[in-house]
Amino acid sequence: MDDKKHYRLKSTWKLSERHHMTIPWDQLVREADLPAVDAGIAERSAIVGRIGIILLSCGTGAWRVREAMNTVARSLGLTCSADIGLISIEYTCFSPTHHYSQVLSLSSSGVNTDKLDRMERFVHNFDKKYANLTLAELHQELDRIQTHSGNYSVLVGGLAAALACSAFVFLLGGGLVEMFCAFIGAGIGNLVRGEMIHKQMTILACVGVGVAAACLSYGIVFQTLVALFHVAAGHEAGYIGAMLFVIPGFPFITSMLDISKLDMRSGMERLAFAIMITTVASLVGWLFALMVQLRPGNFLPLSLGPVVLCLLRVAASFCGVYGFSIMFNSPQRMAITAGLVGAVANTLRLELVDLTAVPPAAAAFVGALVAGLLASLINRYEGYPRISLTVPSIVIMVPGLYIYRAVYNIGSNSLSVGAMWLTRAALIIMFLPMGLFLARLLLDKKWRQSD
Repeated sequence: MDDKKHYRLKSTWKLSERHHMTIPWDQLVREADLPAVDAGIAERSAIVGRIGIILLSCGTGAWRVREAMNTVARSLGLTCSADIGLISIEYTCFSPTHHYSQVLSLSSSGVNTDKLDRMERFVHNFDKKYANLTLAELHQELDRIQTHSGNYSVLVGGLAAALACSAFVFLLGGGLVEMFCAFIGAGIGNLVRGEMIHKQMTILACVGVGVAAACLSYGIVFQTLVALFHVAAGHEAGYIGAMLFVIPGFPFITSMLDISKLDMRSGMERLAFAIMITTVASLVGWLFALMVQLRPGNFLPLSLGPVVLCLLRVAASFCGVYGFSIMFNSPQRMAITAGLVGAVANTLRLELVDLTAVPPAAAAFVGALVAGLLASLINRYEGYPRISLTVPSIVIMVPGLYIYRAVYNIGSNSLSVGAMWLTRAALIIMFLPMGLFLARLLLDKKWRQSD
């Protein structure tokens, strides 16, 4: 390429100095007024890849991304083969006479259930509604989806985390004092994390600082209550709940689902990412506990009757799942629907543990199965992506308390106790995606097939 041509390209594209450079999709189109089905293989392949990378940015798993890319490729007369990871896609599109390969990547991993819903509806209607549009019109439609702003502000995200974590604390056994302190702590922690994400800070810094802010806020509020109202010291155990807003529910669940479909690269990368986030959050919480001499003890008994406790669990489960759904940018109707699914599934799980001899891991499997079945039925009538309903319902079942107790005891050299809590947590975490897998196996014909 001569210098003049390179200068024109650089001036036109306004090349960014970011580590992950933005792709100017609209400027890659050579024949903008040509219908997409009649375009060259490079232009058609770019459409397939762009749809895949937008879906990947929403947090969905490799199987769903590949299915969407295949659907669009067939409409455009192509065959697509893709290798999908946590933040990157390597794919090749084949026509009868040519093939075209691309590698696309994201700057980081995130979750956006509203954008996921928009993209799934776009793909579902692609053959009838979009395949005959011009290349320019197609990219403009994708621009509208990709650049659609979030439904909620950082402040609302903080309030959603506060609601979710305070409900989480009650479901773990905490009372009003723990719930109030966790509400303040989680709200401030997620508000800090949200501001850092908005400023594009690196993800580990966002997690570490957010957890530290949550724990510190909980400690300040709790000590204030102790000084003013002589609150019992036993209520300090709720500080663990203040940092549960960082639980990486989407990568945890999608990692196991990807592995079950032999998408090993995506599954292992997502699992490693989830473990990294969980480890950083637990270690920061442990260091905070060391500094202020807190211990993750048992919650003080609530002395509630079984009927009252069950009804309160229904309400708390709804609030917790609703809060997590808002954090994932779900529209109100979708968030309420997910809350109702979670209220049924999570309450059933907790009641099984309390009223029967079912172990917590087996109860988690049943709860996840019920959530998956309900989400599949709702998907048929409302069209909401299953994962947008199941993951918020499952996140509240993730044993964050067990994981933290494992790290705390291991850090305190109580290895046997730490191993016990870690084993309990691992069993529950493995059974949750198994429940979703079985639900998909029963109600999704495509999921049942190996090809």
